[in-house]
Amino acid sequence: MERIPILRMGSTLLVTIQVDMVDQMALALQDDLAERIAQTSANGVLIDISALEIVDSFVGRMLASISGIARVLDATTVVVGMRPAVAITLVELGLSLQGVKTALNVERGMHLLARSRGESHSGA
Repeated sequence: MERIPILRMGSTLLVTIQVDMVDQMALALQDDLAERIAQTSANGVLIDISALEIVDSFVGRMLASISGIARVLDATTVVVGMRPAVAITLVELGLSLQGVKTALNVERGMHLLARSRGESHSGA
């Protein structure tokens, strides 16, 4: 099974999802991220979903679950790059992604993470 790479940028873990996620891939990402947060003491997770055309209810719940796990491990999660069609689908499915912060793009997401840590971040 293909795994989604997790890159470290300082105290932030960056995940760019480039393929349509199947359920097993989403579960593996959840486990991999929890492990990497614990290993690196990361305090931010940025998940870029701009390449996703479709997000089903399972993947939507998994994003919320990843955010909850990260929060328990003292990390803030920001999901960026959500397409309008994906947002509409999530709302139609009744998934509000409670507890998940969102931003339009990676730059704004990094700014949001920096602000949540009380840092200044140039740009955005």
